[in-house]
Amino acid sequence: MQQNLRSAKWFGRKGKDGFIYRAWMKNQGIPDYEFNNKPVIGICNTWSELTPCNGHFRDLAESVKRGVLEAGGFPVEFPVMSLGETLIKPTAMLYRNLASMDVEESIRANPVDGVVLLCGCDKTTPSLVMGACSVNIPTLVVSGGPMLTGNYKGKKIGTSDLWRYAASIKEGTMQEDELVTIESAMCRSNGHCAVMGTASTMASMVESLGLTLPGNAAIPAADARRKTFAQLSGLRIVEMVKENLRLSDVLTRKAFENAIMVNAAIGGSTNFVIHLIAIARRIGVELNLKDFDALCRNIPLLANIQPSGMYFMEDLFYAGGLPAIMKELDTQLHGDCITVNGRTVKENIATAECYNRDVIATAGDPFNNATGLAVLYGNLCENGAVIKPSAANPHLMQHTGKAVVFENIEDFKARIDSDDLDVDENSILVLKNVGPKGYPGMPEVGNMTLPKKLLQLGITDMVRISDGRMSGTGFGTVVLHVSPEAAAGGNFSVVENGDLITLDVAARTLQLKVSDEVLTSRKLAWKPSPKATERGYVSLYIDHVLQAHEGADLDFLQGGSGANVTRDSH
Repeated sequence: MQQNLRSAKWFGRKGKDGFIYRAWMKNQGIPDYEFNNKPVIGICNTWSELTPCNGHFRDLAESVKRGVLEAGGFPVEFPVMSLGETLIKPTAMLYRNLASMDVEESIRANPVDGVVLLCGCDKTTPSLVMGACSVNIPTLVVSGGPMLTGNYKGKKIGTSDLWRYAASIKEGTMQEDELVTIESAMCRSNGHCAVMGTASTMASMVESLGLTLPGNAAIPAADARRKTFAQLSGLRIVEMVKENLRLSDVLTRKAFENAIMVNAAIGGSTNFVIHLIAIARRIGVELNLKDFDALCRNIPLLANIQPSGMYFMEDLFYAGGLPAIMKELDTQLHGDCITVNGRTVKENIATAECYNRDVIATAGDPFNNATGLAVLYGNLCENGAVIKPSAANPHLMQHTGKAVVFENIEDFKARIDSDDLDVDENSILVLKNVGPKGYPGMPEVGNMTLPKKLLQLGITDMVRISDGRMSGTGFGTVVLHVSPEAAAGGNFSVVENGDLITLDVAARTLQLKVSDEVLTSRKLAWKPSPKATERGYVSLYIDHVLQAHEGADLDFLQGGSGANVTRDSH
């Protein structure tokens, strides 16, 4: 037995211990030679019928297994908590850290030498990567891929159109019956959202970090090449174990900088910021909000993909995929970063080509000069906030308006469509108490639907500010992740109706036009809301979750414990 294999501490044992480890595995029909000198590869599967985006992962896992077997490895598939963005309540983000704990302990506690992470729906990708980082063994990611582009009445549609349909229902220009018909036309194949939502952003993130084989982000779930990709990934993870190429070798500071620049170029989800910071803190790389703004400032939007553009992930695949976009950034990216295939970023993108300039623009003639991410600071967000300029309206990027304040999501739902709401197109909608602690879990409600009476006047965008998040499929002039959140008692907690707020994206500022003396007085009178619960994981989460600018991880989960198991029960 190869004693340098981690799994040998289980399957290489003699006597009673070795008997127990091997014998019970053999009840699955595994012959004795499988336990001899073979790297054991864990396939971490987030398949669940409650996570529709990952519903095809049983088949995908079989493709990974074929690759592992081809390379002489021993594949073992195991489940972890899955997070179905569209179904799980109150929000999948509440459980991202819990799922990461499941992944971390499942990897560390079991006899695996390397692991393939099967990710798809929004939070499954960061949770799996975070957990794996805290163990730090050879790891490779395979995303599930986007669904095929929807089609309704001859028009291509995707998840971003849902927000437009919702507005049409309010305006009275669309009926609920038609919306039901559109459901099947939009979600017509396996896979996650067909636009550059959070799932596609996460698939792009892991590819730009170097955690996947080239081409991972855009291959549609229904395309046979997604299975081929999975098989090749299974083959490669065995080689990674032999090379002892670990996450810490790939996830360097330069790799994170590459991911930030690529995310700006693709107009990726603002959720990217929180997840990348959390991953960085797990692997031990210093990363903060100011790094994002500095790295994004000179990166224009290259990908003409919804919600910042008009095309879809399927089109991006046909146009050359993420490697073609990274090739356009060649002079700015750190080309010497090693990736999981053993090659550098520069080597991986050397032969990349673009086949459709309508979908992927050149760096010299970008699709949009506005970058995909900007970080704001000011007395309304002392620790920062984010906005997606590429998906916002230029005329609102410098704007002053009176605050229309909603104290929580229930208050918003109760009053937003009231005829008595004192609001006009110049107002700024402010939603409090939807941050990590306040909700709890920081839901995707930041792109608040506009008041019905304004929609009926043809108003399609307003400045909106919250301490929550926004779906990557959303769009508009939306300021998110205000930190500290309202529940933490910062200035955001005491914004009042009628307060003037100035947003200046060019200057990267968000200012509340209220004196320090008044703010201090208001905060002295402020009282926190009662804790949502004193029981179980949610109580633990509220007590230990960090603020948005810190990645919203649990404070005691930062860093890692490594791959060693300190106690042996047999």
